[in-house]
Amino acid sequence: MRRVYEHRTDAVEGLTKRYSVHRLVYFEVFDDIENAIAREKCIKRWNRSWKIQMIEEKNLYWEDLYELVCR
Repeated sequence: MRRVYEHRTDAVEGLTKRYSVHRLVYFEVFDDIENAIAREKCIKRWNRSWKIQMIEEKNLYWEDLYELVCR
């Protein structure tokens, strides 16, 4: 939740701040940080079409999932 908030408010430098990307359209939950980081690195290597397919399998209309994460 902290990380999503930081991205939404441009609290940290990076892609989300540079390109004003503030909508959360996909997320996964992990029990430990090591697995979460490994998964993120894996997804970052994918081509754009694979990422879009992954998002649309779970969130066809690209709705903002921020409120869902904050519950």
